[in-house]
Amino acid sequence: MNKKRIAVFGSTGSIGTQALDVIRANPALFEAEILTAQSNDDLLIQQALEFSPNAVVIGDEKKYEKVKAALAATDTKVFAGEAALEEVADFDSYDMMLAGIVGFAGLKPTLRAVEKGKAVGLANKETLVVAGDIVMRKAVENKAPIIPVDSEHSAIFQCLVGENRNPIDKIILTASGGPFLGKKPNFLVNVKRDHALQHPNWAMGAKITIDSATLMNKGLEMIEAKWLFNLEPDQIQVVVHPQSIIHSMVQFADGSIKAQMGLPDMKLPIQYAMAFPQRIENNFPRLDFKKYPVLGFEEPDVKTFRNLALATEALYKAGNVPCVLNAANEIAVWAFLRNRIGFLDMTAIVEKTMQQVTYIKNPTLEEYFESDGEARNFAASLINL
Repeated sequence: MNKKRIAVFGSTGSIGTQALDVIRANPALFEAEILTAQSNDDLLIQQALEFSPNAVVIGDEKKYEKVKAALAATDTKVFAGEAALEEVADFDSYDMMLAGIVGFAGLKPTLRAVEKGKAVGLANKETLVVAGDIVMRKAVENKAPIIPVDSEHSAIFQCLVGENRNPIDKIILTASGGPFLGKKPNFLVNVKRDHALQHPNWAMGAKITIDSATLMNKGLEMIEAKWLFNLEPDQIQVVVHPQSIIHSMVQFADGSIKAQMGLPDMKLPIQYAMAFPQRIENNFPRLDFKKYPVLGFEEPDVKTFRNLALATEALYKAGNVPCVLNAANEIAVWAFLRNRIGFLDMTAIVEKTMQQVTYIKNPTLEEYFESDGEARNFAASLINL
């Protein structure tokens, strides 16, 4: 395996820091070529001093001078601002982008990498939720491999290796159920930020943890799966699996089901994507079945956790509806994390925004951006931001 130069977009977030753990543990196989962060300048500086990347980007332009001064004695180039993310994504000097920027902000640089024909380890599900048709078409045109990093999509990807000629009957996405599995609206109405951030199985960033608690995360994953694996909506099923040991499954035309299993640890799918098609050794904890004598499955409660029902609606309607769903959700989660709205208010905001924004059946990329902006503005108006 030749050494791979990795561009870690979102290097200070949960996915990014774990990707750097993998690079740190495998210096003969990987090196960090580009690092980007939105506002965590201190950690970005620390990472740059350790990994000596070719370039770093700090999204918050007010912090540019601090980062530049801290790295002045190094050979690392320092850039700042949103446009710089696309600029460094256009570099020839890296082999794979690890797309770990959270939310809609990850779309432009990921699309640029795809247009360059770069391999993309995709941890940013919103890129395909918002504009999956365009991104996947460009990936085919430019022969840019997209390897999923989300644990569920990585599981499906792994199950499909060697099955190229065998038709898929359906995929089964597993959901932990989050911290409020089994709870009803009269409980959820009083849920606060800190409670919702306590996921029972996974260590993730704040936004994705809240999405997991509302089941929006699983809804976004359904839409992402449609584009990643070229599926029809009725080929995608969600089941709640509280133990988070089976990360997802594929059922084939003969009725046979393949499942990918392991402990809930994001470093494994990150490493798999970065090393693909090889599997490399690690010292991650191993699954001991004696500690998991029972693996359970149940239907998701879409009447209580209506975000999953809204996402399913967006999956079937397609067009710009998933883009609108995602934009409204990002605003709602932002407000919830700042104690501006309640837990159930997030769903209400998403639903009202989906009803408000004009439907476009086959949007252009420009229309996706316009729909995103319109949805954000309307959702924000509901919160009086």
